[in-house]
Amino acid sequence: MKKLIIALFSILTINAWAQKETVEILTSASCFEGLCCKERIEEEMQFTRGVTAVDLDIESQVLTVTFKTKKTDADKLRKVISLLGYNADDVKANKKAHDNLPSCCQHLEFKEEE
Repeated sequence: MKKLIIALFSILTINAWAQKETVEILTSASCFEGLCCKERIEEEMQFTRGVTAVDLDIESQVLTVTFKTKKTDADKLRKVISLLGYNADDVKANKKAHDNLPSCCQHLEFKEEE
């Protein structure tokens, strides 16, 4: 029992020391109907390695992500967002992923290129 308590305390202590960072990423999420962009991005980001908290403000299109710096970094997070079909700061959305989004989530920038 004593070993179990020591092991549990060690795990909790290590997690408390883990370095975290919060970044704000401007996205191209623009869906106001049903908030499907918000749900899609937040759900996917929750399953991204190292992410501990995520919130998309649909009005400002700003995604706030808190993550463990030993597990990921802001550039990797931008890449994940891009692969979902959305712009992430200066990282353009993956065209194929964007085209697979519901029409309400597609960004005008891509529609104009066609």
